[in-house]
Amino acid sequence: MLQTTKRPDSPVSIIGAGIAGAWQALLFAQAGHSVTLHERGDAAMTDSTSHWAGGMLAPWCEAEVAEPIISRLGQRSLDIWRRELPDTPFNGSLVVAHPRERNDFERFARMTEGHRRLDATSLAELEPSLEGRFRDALFFPTEGHVEPRRVLPKLHERIRAAGGTIKFDSNVSAKDLDGIVIDCRGLGARDEQPELRGVKGEMILIETGEVQLARPVRLIHPRWPLYVIPREDNLFMLGATSIEAEDTGVSVRSALELLGAAYAVHPAFGEARIIEFGSGLRPAFPDNLPRIGIRGERIAVNGLYRHGFLIAPALAELTLSYVERGQIDNEVMQCA
Repeated sequence: MLQTTKRPDSPVSIIGAGIAGAWQALLFAQAGHSVTLHERGDAAMTDSTSHWAGGMLAPWCEAEVAEPIISRLGQRSLDIWRRELPDTPFNGSLVVAHPRERNDFERFARMTEGHRRLDATSLAELEPSLEGRFRDALFFPTEGHVEPRRVLPKLHERIRAAGGTIKFDSNVSAKDLDGIVIDCRGLGARDEQPELRGVKGEMILIETGEVQLARPVRLIHPRWPLYVIPREDNLFMLGATSIEAEDTGVSVRSALELLGAAYAVHPAFGEARIIEFGSGLRPAFPDNLPRIGIRGERIAVNGLYRHGFLIAPALAELTLSYVERGQIDNEVMQCA
């Protein structure tokens, strides 16, 4: 186990330039380390899990189904997002339901904190497009969201500005590198972490100028909460499926549910133009919790599951604290 404090000029190699690796590279570079970030794909990152992510920064909403560690890491991550990317939208998030899902809506309210209940009038004032659509809503005012395909290049720019180097089309392994190596390959790390599995998350991207939303809207659903996330240029992402499968297609059933959810939020979505169907495989351990595994100067950060954008900054902070000061977070870290 790494015991001594590392000098600021200690070289650090990070494998994987998705959201987990990007935050590791940024915080280490800002701390004065010589950082090289390796990515086997190209700069477009279309093969990464991050490319298909929703980008919701919602630790209080996630408390309905996630373990407390996710809320803790997520709340800390919000502070880091605000510090490093102050233009990140923190407009809150909304949870709504139709009458037939009333019991599930009330259960969601009981299982979560950090929200206030809005009546129909207050909801319409907050989101005019939803006027007359729902009798009430839960508003989580301190939550935020990012657009993964726009924010990841921003993080890469910040890494370079902090003195880090990014090498795309660089298919390396830990044994090829010297010094501290942080493995953020996701499912690509199953050669060393065979217990990882892929959990498919499907999404649909639609375009319409008929609906305006300033924040994500979660619609309570019998199987899972479905969300509508506003993006730039009149685009909306529909998502939230979590399927125990490792193919990368979108099923007809999921497409119907996602599109039906959008229509249930607002009928104008029925006339929207479908831009893209897609899915990504989220890396998950059997307990669906993140893990920082430490073997001397080899560190593996993995298992972010469906919470990558939410918890990646806090995990990077923990890794940096360990490398520089030997601090251990017993809920997340495992030392060999």
